[in-house]
Amino acid sequence: MGSKYHLPGYRTRGTLSILIVIGLCCFFYLLGAWQKSGFRKGDGIPLEITRQTDCNNVTILDFEAHHNDLEIIEHDEPRAKVFKPCDIQYTDYTPCQEQDRAMKFPRENMIYRERHCPPEEEKLHCLIPAPKGYVTPFPWPKSRDYVHYANVPYKHLTVEKAVQNWVQFQGDVFKFPGGGTMFPQGADYNIDEFEGIVLII
Repeated sequence: MGSKYHLPGYRTRGTLSILIVIGLCCFFYLLGAWQKSGFRKGDGIPLEITRQTDCNNVTILDFEAHHNDLEIIEHDEPRAKVFKPCDIQYTDYTPCQEQDRAMKFPRENMIYRERHCPPEEEKLHCLIPAPKGYVTPFPWPKSRDYVHYANVPYKHLTVEKAVQNWVQFQGDVFKFPGGGTMFPQGADYNIDEFEGIVLII
């Protein structure tokens, strides 16, 4: 069986394909050269605009400040809106976590536990008052572990979480010892215990 390259018609078809490719390449080359040549109608428009633009007419630019030329307008009304304080009953108000409003939502899939922010007509437009006897918080890093009781005057969490040791009431402050349920006596206590067990080389 002979090779297909030795067939008489194969050489003619191959030569014809090469000639077609060369012809197409030449055609597109000439087409591209003609488009760049500037003999088309559209190329005369930018050239005409360039001729009409006179770049010799230069305006002298003035870089001086002209603040005194402007008339200062005095505003009679203050720009900042002043909000009045809310009633004392709103001391613990948290708009999107408001307990009374949350209880109106369905219990299925714990929907009532989700955040439900009030619509525009129910929003308060006053300043939430601080609790009575509010004290400036402790500076960092002490504020990580201590909070004034006057700022959060509720002890029920210390009773509910007493076993877990999340929060303790000491004098007039809440102390957050850290550790929670994993370290009931605090993380520091457990670290000290580990030091006694593990040999340090």
